[in-house]
Parts: sequence; C-alpha cells; structure tokens
Amino acid sequence: MKTGNIFSGIPDKLPDELFEELVSGGPFRLERIVSKGHVTPENKWYDQDEDEWVLLLEGRARLLFEQGSAAAIEVEMGPGDYILIPARCRHRVVWTAPDQETIWLALHFKRG
Repeated sequence: MKTGNIFSGIPDKLPDELFEELVSGGPFRLERIVSKGHVTPENKWYDQDEDEWVLLLEGRARLLFEQGSAAAIEVEMGPGDYILIPARCRHRVVWTAPDQETIWLALHFKRG
C-alpha cells in the first residue's frame, strides 16, 4: 500500500518543472507535474507516442497545439479542467502562473 498527498512535498524553489511518476503498470503511467512560471522552450514541441490525459488540479496554464498548416490552437486551463491529447499531437506549454504552483496529473497510455 502506498499513500500520499498530491499537494505535499513540493520544494520551495522550483528552478525546473517537477515531474514525478506516481504509479505505472502495463500500458499506463501516472505522473504529477508541478510548474511555477515554467514553459516549454520556444523551439520544442511535445510529440509523444502515447495518448496523454491531463487534469489541472491547481493554478492556471495555457497550452498551444500545432494544427499543421492551419493556425495553432491555444487552450487555457484552470482548476478542474482536463484535456485528452492524442498521440502524435504536437503541443507545448506557453504559460503557467508565475505566482503559484500549477499542479497537473498526467496519465500517459496507449489505446487499444
């Protein structure tokens, strides 16, 4: 048995985003991500082999999704908002609240 609190154990200073695997098994991995003013570097896009379901628990964030030749789509997230990012969907974090922790739960998995 493993217990914990999703809001505890966050360092006072976060020079980099904090990624922590909470549990994994078979085709999935669940992680906690903590951001505080962190963004994806300007020239980098996440382009993953697996789907990612993200729930924002605390804080605020904006994600940018590449849409091929069409204009990119920006999605703003607040507490309780979630999004399913399909595999191979290029995306990046363009803003997180600089004055408070933004706490995410990210479930990575492969469908069917």
